[in-house]
Amino acid sequence: MVIQSPIYLVASGDSRLAANQTCWEAQDNLEKALNKTFQSFNHTIKRAHEYDEIKKHGFIDSQRMGMQVFANLPSDNVPLIVAEAVWQYSHHVLAGLTTHKGPILTVANWSGQWPGLVGMLNLNGSLTKANIKYSTLWSIDFTDEFFLNKLKEWLENGTIEHDISHIRSLKQCKQISSEYEEIGKKTAEDLLKNKAIMGVFDEGCMGMYNAIVPDELLHKLGIFKERLSQSALYYEMQNTKDEEARAVYAWLKRKEMTFIIPEEQIDSKDLTDDQILWQCKMYIAAVRLADDFGCDLIGIQYQQGLKDLVPASDLAEGLLNNVDRPPVKDRTNAYDLYPDAALPHFNEVDECAGIDALITNRVWKQLGYSPETTLHDVRYGEDYNGIFTWVFEISGAVPPEHLVGGYKGAISVRQPPMYFQKGGGTIRGISKPGEVIWSRVYIEDNRLKVDIGRAHAVELPSEETERRWRDTTPQWPMMHAQLLGITRDQMMAKHKANHVQVAYVPDVQAAQKALAVKAACFQALGLEVIICGTETGLE
Repeated sequence: MVIQSPIYLVASGDSRLAANQTCWEAQDNLEKALNKTFQSFNHTIKRAHEYDEIKKHGFIDSQRMGMQVFANLPSDNVPLIVAEAVWQYSHHVLAGLTTHKGPILTVANWSGQWPGLVGMLNLNGSLTKANIKYSTLWSIDFTDEFFLNKLKEWLENGTIEHDISHIRSLKQCKQISSEYEEIGKKTAEDLLKNKAIMGVFDEGCMGMYNAIVPDELLHKLGIFKERLSQSALYYEMQNTKDEEARAVYAWLKRKEMTFIIPEEQIDSKDLTDDQILWQCKMYIAAVRLADDFGCDLIGIQYQQGLKDLVPASDLAEGLLNNVDRPPVKDRTNAYDLYPDAALPHFNEVDECAGIDALITNRVWKQLGYSPETTLHDVRYGEDYNGIFTWVFEISGAVPPEHLVGGYKGAISVRQPPMYFQKGGGTIRGISKPGEVIWSRVYIEDNRLKVDIGRAHAVELPSEETERRWRDTTPQWPMMHAQLLGITRDQMMAKHKANHVQVAYVPDVQAAQKALAVKAACFQALGLEVIICGTETGLE
């Protein structure tokens, strides 16, 4: 179909007023640039909702508001743009998009600032899970040849076809060696026989519909949810002794982790010892509750509920994902819980990432590799010396084992007040150079699928790293990632989530072995496995 004007535009935002107000300028600039580009094609954009003079922003900031905006559209068949320069809550607009009959285009600015790319990728993953047809585009300034050509395609056809020639179904690839296939199958068989418990501290975080896995799909993998409440976590934190928290804090200091705490607290935006101690209590409480329910992995939502009560969860989450971590005793102080092992944690209760973390943990231990995993945001990226290098960045829930220098390279600074009013320290650092397997579990066509490929985590000069931190969120840990055989636009076109899972392997040979075994395990569990990029060993 040929797109007719006017083309309506909606902008989903945060649920937090401070975030919406702070980020509005970037969104306004995006929409002005979009308008100019659409006008060059003789098309007009009309906002479906107005700037709010009282709130000082023009975002849809709740699910109810989103429903009202869509109910007031003049026709279900109008063409619609969802434009994002910010992190957004997908459920604000998902209800309206489920019944919208016209062509949908999701658009983001190519910037790491707030960031729109992460918000759009989450919305794309949510639309994919909900079986809603959409097209998607991205650009720095909406004047580049790629964007203009693809926009023209959408205006003329109502759809966009992207290049995804970098992917192949595992069934189309070179057969996995019998040795590697056997390891993968045995790991899957063990999970199906003995089963695993996924502890979920309140389901559904920040509107991430794509991060919720229906029980019936999980059960086929041998994974069952234990639905826990963050109120129970908060209660357990309150009953955790001060001396226990101080012991965890002292352990981290002995490991030479750095905490940026001013000697004189002159600003409410400073990190404090008290905030760190509360985070240590959260770490202890999470381990004990996981043990109470026999959990094999856990996920803390935090962003709703706990954010109004206690400092950020990210320090606790990063420690949980590390094999070498502060010991936690049972409540009688008789024995260590989960000794000498990571307790996999999936940030923001992203259950798709939780599945991935559990499988990675078990496969990597079978292969004798360090089993730590990190869930990163696909933040943005740029060329460096002619090679496109991604910025993978998350709010602090990174195991120190993944950082240059380990604990000695980890620096804890206060979380941004815009998102974390109660503060709390991050685990800031740069991911160490090395061979990485990346992957993403997602839901499409009411089935679980997984994309998997190889990457190099690389070291960039300090000045380039600092520039990228300034352009994103300098308080958070960062990985410089070069995906093998995948262009920027191919990754954006195919990836169905804001998150990506990464795990290290010792060398190239180990990378190909780990990828093959993990793919075989997923296939044995019934997931459709998509091999992405090159140098996987399965070409």
